[in-house]
Amino acid sequence: MARVALVTGGTRGIGEAISVMLKEKGYTVVACYAGNEERAKAFTDRTGIASYKWDVSDFEQCQAGIARVEAEIGPIDVLINNAGITR
Repeated sequence: MARVALVTGGTRGIGEAISVMLKEKGYTVVACYAGNEERAKAFTDRTGIASYKWDVSDFEQCQAGIARVEAEIGPIDVLINNAGITR
């Protein structure tokens, strides 16, 4: 069974590159995003990598998102904190 990697901000830019590289290395990759659902769907269609929407600056959303990933995909082995937060 492949190890599961979660990449925050993983559907575009540097995060997308990290997600794709991890998939090429044999990981089951999950990307989370907070913004554009249409872009995330295009990312998933193009790469085959699952994407989940939640705001990493919101603790409750993180807990719910991680629980959903673990229920649907499996336990998370690797976390790449790539998401940017603007204040």
